[in-house]
Amino acid sequence: MTTTASATARPAGGRPAYRDGNVLRWLTAYTASLLGDSVYFVALGFAAAKVAPPAQVGLVMAAGAVPRAILMLGGGVVADRFGPRLVVIGSDTVRCALILAAAAALALASPGLWLLVAVALVFGVVDALFMPAVGALPPRITTPDQLVRLQGLRALSVRLGTVVGPPVGGLAMGLGGGAAAFTVAGLLFATSVPLLIGTRIASLPPAERAPAGRELRDGLAYIRRHRVVGPLVLSGALCELGLVGPLNVGMVLLADERGWGAAGYGWIIAGFGVGSAVSALLLAVHGRIRRAGAVQIGTLLVGSVGIGFIGVAHQLAVAVAVAFLSGLICGVCGGLATALIQTATEPAYLGRVTSVMSLTGFGLAPLVYPLFATAVGAFGAAPVFLTSAALAALGGAFTAFLPAIRHAELPT
Repeated sequence: MTTTASATARPAGGRPAYRDGNVLRWLTAYTASLLGDSVYFVALGFAAAKVAPPAQVGLVMAAGAVPRAILMLGGGVVADRFGPRLVVIGSDTVRCALILAAAAALALASPGLWLLVAVALVFGVVDALFMPAVGALPPRITTPDQLVRLQGLRALSVRLGTVVGPPVGGLAMGLGGGAAAFTVAGLLFATSVPLLIGTRIASLPPAERAPAGRELRDGLAYIRRHRVVGPLVLSGALCELGLVGPLNVGMVLLADERGWGAAGYGWIIAGFGVGSAVSALLLAVHGRIRRAGAVQIGTLLVGSVGIGFIGVAHQLAVAVAVAFLSGLICGVCGGLATALIQTATEPAYLGRVTSVMSLTGFGLAPLVYPLFATAVGAFGAAPVFLTSAALAALGGAFTAFLPAIRHAELPT
């Protein structure tokens, strides 16, 4: 099955991924969808703030995470059963219709909080289908030797979405309120749909279908048995659980504890973001990493230690410099890990494998936030940062003892 998929998706003329029109078409659609996500969350938050107190705004923002976490594994089964291309196109179409309908409701009336909660819940359900499917697409649109480049390009799109999306959403809110911001998000989703339809996707031989529950169990058993995929998925889960606290909550608490304020927080986050963008660009251009498994282990260990030492820094300049280096190293680690997993996974299981990876990052990891914040309040930032970094480094430490991971290579 791997051979069939690769042959169908081979870039024309052996061009690298960043010069392959099919890859760039998918990348443009993916970027538009990411920007739509960012604008949507800004619009949802500000629209909720206009009709509800802060506590209820938090509930609205968190509402979509519940169905996303519950249904994520089922989304992987759907992606593998019906094909990721169909699921991604359908998901973006539904998101477009949902957000434009919300924009119309906000423009024509003054609906209460119930509308925003309903939109967030439905959006979360669709996200549970979209995330595993979009993660399963890269191996189906390019060859294995181009996966590292494609992961680098994808990481650049993610950075673009997080940097450009919120200001665009804020500008739309300022000019036309919630209706305008929701409209912009809906149009961005609409932009991605025809591009996705025009993207060539490798076809797979027809497979025998089983009940959904059995397919889910088969996917989990596949991950557990696979000597490369299983350890790397577990390693990634430990890394997510260890680093999500410092990166998403810890930087705010650290800046407050050190007296650096919001500006200091912004500089640290910008340093990490620039480092990640540079590493993504290097992966996209270079694309060929020898001894990929060993490099992934090493970068995971070093990157985890670097993030831990951000919490130890007492000078803002030092914290920003360490954040930049940590982002640079972690970006290489993440790109290699994803490429190694997708190269080793049989195409028929890509959706289910991606759903397990997404569940950790988007479903379980956010549960660490309150625990991390409580620990920082009790013990201070430095020891909690270092403890979290040690948990993340454990993901690299145990794989260092596995020959299948140490000697893993990407196709050249």
